[in-house]
Amino acid sequence: MKNLRATLVQTSLIWENPAANRAQLDQKLAPLKGQTDLVILPEMFTTGFSMNAPQLAEKMDGESIHWMRQKANKISAAICGSLIIQEDGKYYNRLIWMNPDGTIQYYDKRHLFTLAGEDKVYTAGKNKLIIDYKGWKICPLVCYDLRFPVWSRNVEHYDLLIYIANFPKKRSYAWKSLLIARAIENQVYTVGVNCVGKDGNDIPYSGDSSLVDYVGKMRFQLSEEEGVFTLELNKKEQTLFRERFNFLADQDDFQII
Repeated sequence: MKNLRATLVQTSLIWENPAANRAQLDQKLAPLKGQTDLVILPEMFTTGFSMNAPQLAEKMDGESIHWMRQKANKISAAICGSLIIQEDGKYYNRLIWMNPDGTIQYYDKRHLFTLAGEDKVYTAGKNKLIIDYKGWKICPLVCYDLRFPVWSRNVEHYDLLIYIANFPKKRSYAWKSLLIARAIENQVYTVGVNCVGKDGNDIPYSGDSSLVDYVGKMRFQLSEEEGVFTLELNKKEQTLFRERFNFLADQDDFQII
């Protein structure tokens, strides 16, 4: 059972400026070559949490996708983060999973944040994504999905749960508490990557990017500073814990419609 090196990138986001965000991430990711297996970026990492989709949306062959492909190849690691994507006349808050070989998987955010009018601009996804990568099954989700435990429920026997976010400072207690709850109920390493600074609507973000283990113990947590941190996840320890305390075997059967 191979350990997984996961890099959490907690950064401020330059409002609605994809080129500037890619440029600052160039510098942050450059030292990671050969040092990590997976790089996790925040939600809407090229723009901040913007509802200005008509002006900012990219296609699946756009500059930010090209940038992700180039970076994943250069540092020999998968990269995930979400972008504003236009497809078939609709806009999506789309989490892109870019493999080192340039192949792509993606997840469209299911739970759109109605308080910000996200549901008026973007189309909700319908399909959960489970990624097989380096012997790990990984479930990546986006921000507001954190509040909905049924959607996050570990019925696929995944090994790592990821939330990328623009989660505001005034709800940091909920962010930290729900990450722990999702880790405990799903018996899984849970990573949350958030941004810092203020966005174009003057909303502050406190970061609090975290790694919670399968028991619910906080293994790592940042505060409001920017930073790039690589953590090693031990799959054998998680598997042994699950075998000893097989709570997932007793979970309710259900179907999401």
